[in-house]
Amino acid sequence: MSKLRFVDVCAGAGGLALGLEKAGFDPALLLDRKAVACETLRLNRPAWNVLETDLLDFDPAEHQHTYDVDLLSAGLPRVKSSATVARAETEEELRLLEATVLLAHSIQPRALLIENVPGLVDSPNFEGVREFIRKELEHLGYRFRWFVLNAADFGVPQDRKQGVLVALKERYFPAFSPPVPTVSEHIPVGRALRRSMAARGWPGADAWAAQALSVAPTLVGGSDKRGGADLGPTGTKKAWARMRVNGGTLGNEVPGPDDSPSGVITITVPQAALLQSFPPDWVFAGKKTVRYRQIGHASPPPVGTALGRSIAAALSS
Repeated sequence: MSKLRFVDVCAGAGGLALGLEKAGFDPALLLDRKAVACETLRLNRPAWNVLETDLLDFDPAEHQHTYDVDLLSAGLPRVKSSATVARAETEEELRLLEATVLLAHSIQPRALLIENVPGLVDSPNFEGVREFIRKELEHLGYRFRWFVLNAADFGVPQDRKQGVLVALKERYFPAFSPPVPTVSEHIPVGRALRRSMAARGWPGADAWAAQALSVAPTLVGGSDKRGGADLGPTGTKKAWARMRVNGGTLGNEVPGPDDSPSGVITITVPQAALLQSFPPDWVFAGKKTVRYRQIGHASPPPVGTALGRSIAAALSS
């Protein structure tokens, strides 16, 4: 049986595409406007067809191999409510969301997958956006479902809620069900990072892991326009502090044999990738802050795999 084909827009570091690949999908095209994200994709999957361009400038007529794919997927930049931020700050994210839906007009996928903030699913602040999407998708003959997933339910050691839209052509929709959790208990930070914390002989690795009993707070990549690499806002930093982690910075290496067994430690970029459940051999291009932002903005691959399997099951019904 041939693999299902997909187009992934705003592909970033490849978290969603990597998950879909494991679910049995082959990419016809991956698109992102950031050179460093495209470099990351090419470093890890040289055979993938990666296009560096803005989704708002993308013309599928110039890439006709994208027509009639099985799935159009998008892990889009997080939209923000116009009730809480200035219009200029959220306009671009909303344009990308609308452009993804409009792209379905051209390439006519059998299924559409959009992953974004949980509020997009049911917040009154996004009612107008949902109504636009409803009209467009119904006009194209899709039925759709909104729902929220938590990455922790799929083996990701992180409390990361994701708003999801799955739309399928009318004939396939009745067979679709959102993915169900794949783990019976959440994986705590200590268990996820114990081996890496001990990699340089730190004598406090086991004791640290034993007290880091919560899943990680949501990793955030932050804005490309300001700030350095840290683990998130004030509340997130406090949650990290309770696990003896300095959330205000990222380390260059894990603790070594001469570091205090009971000291506060810093998470490294490779460890952040583990908390997003990227494979250990997945390489991120760029310097430390740029690499961390790619990780923080990504969709955890196991969530993409679960979604891909649910969509594949419906398409094969």
